[in-house]
Amino acid sequence: MAQNTRTVASNTLGWQAQRAPGMPPLVEQLVQHCLQLLHHHSLRAGTRLPSVRELSDSAGVSRDTVVQAYDRLVAQGVAHSRPGAGFFVSAQRSPHLVQTGKSLKTPILSADAAFDTPFLLRSMFRPTEGTQLDGSTGILPANWMDHDMLNAAVRSVGRSAGVQLLGYGAPQGYAPLRQQLSAHLLAQGLTVDPEQELMTVTGVTQGMDLVLRSTLRPGDTVLVEDPTWFMVFGMLRALGVQMLAVPRLRDGPDLAVLEHLAATHRPKMFITNTVVHNPTGFGLSLPVAYDVLRLAEQHDFLVLEDDTYADFAPQHPMRLSTLDRLRRVILLGGFSKTLAGSLRVGYIAAKPERIRALTDAKLLSGLTSPELGERVVHRILADGQYRKHVLRLRERLDETRHRCLKMVESMGLKVHQEPLAGMFVWVDAQQDTEVLARKAAAQGVLLAPGVLFSANQQPSTMLRLPVSMVDETAGCQKMALLLRQIAKSN
Repeated sequence: MAQNTRTVASNTLGWQAQRAPGMPPLVEQLVQHCLQLLHHHSLRAGTRLPSVRELSDSAGVSRDTVVQAYDRLVAQGVAHSRPGAGFFVSAQRSPHLVQTGKSLKTPILSADAAFDTPFLLRSMFRPTEGTQLDGSTGILPANWMDHDMLNAAVRSVGRSAGVQLLGYGAPQGYAPLRQQLSAHLLAQGLTVDPEQELMTVTGVTQGMDLVLRSTLRPGDTVLVEDPTWFMVFGMLRALGVQMLAVPRLRDGPDLAVLEHLAATHRPKMFITNTVVHNPTGFGLSLPVAYDVLRLAEQHDFLVLEDDTYADFAPQHPMRLSTLDRLRRVILLGGFSKTLAGSLRVGYIAAKPERIRALTDAKLLSGLTSPELGERVVHRILADGQYRKHVLRLRERLDETRHRCLKMVESMGLKVHQEPLAGMFVWVDAQQDTEVLARKAAAQGVLLAPGVLFSANQQPSTMLRLPVSMVDETAGCQKMALLLRQIAKSN
């Protein structure tokens, strides 16, 4: 077989390095050149590529450049190496690696399919063609974030961590980060022992999942706010628990309903988003906070406090966990909203016995959380950059929210109560917003209708919109036109 192997001479490979300003790195040039030859069938399976020394000499580049390029071709599955023989074109190529630039198609919503949480999540996390406005997103625009701060922290961690990144990390989380989180929460009035009352998780979503699976059993009753974050409903349904809705008011949950449901159904837990509530942007008043804790004590239920958006609050937030000192309250927080959606670093604060049980559950479900991201967040917090970054985000959100409220009112949408802070406005479209969302999706406008935020998935005229949408001129114009068309047809 070796005698029949065809070898490509370096001169027939036909590559010459281009060193003009603005050209890609030499390694990338060589990789792309080889991929093009493969795509046009100029290189056949089994062909031996020029030796590293031969191609280096003929193209006038370093041997390291050729080695790196060949290694990338091997990593992409289009070439392989044979010890002592060189690099060869692989028989099985992956077409999706050769042909670049093609994205997945926009998710299709059939007429009889529900505009539900799975559809919205698939749409949010899938690259789509023709989407002119993504009004469903739960993160801030990329150009709002501090890329330089994040990149500097990543580089700093890469230089200093060394071999420590090669292990699994600590089950309870990176210890210096827990210490920094303790200081971060203390500055907001919450005293937490970093060794016994804090653990890290891979984002708030994983943290909530751990708490729910560790605490609830099928048939348990759980009280949830209505409206609230739609992921809560999916997690609870998967566990087979009974959900009962407590209306969310401007100062917190409806206490009369909360008291009635607690006395009647003896719930195991109440899940609440107290500070900068999603989707309304409301807060929590001190009198309501005291009464929630009184009812929790009286009727013996736990409180899971979702703190995802608390750093957007204009001042020190009123938390149940601060008043309760973590006796009945479990606090969830994270940094994906303020730093980067891909930086899946969150934390749970709870009393020591709960942290021990949750750490065991974390080990069973996924061992440890990735330490690299935790070190990056620690670096940003420890360097003192986070406070100034969040302050800039708050100021921009406040200015943008003011413009967004004016815009939605010009579209004929009603804002019954202005949000106190945060990324969203909760508006009344005065029509079934699931119907609106279906029509909008067909025209490249993705919306988050109120039905998704309802515990009972009841039809709703409410709509959650990101305040940053005001900068998406074309998408907003299309949405306004769609609203006018629907209004005329009705």
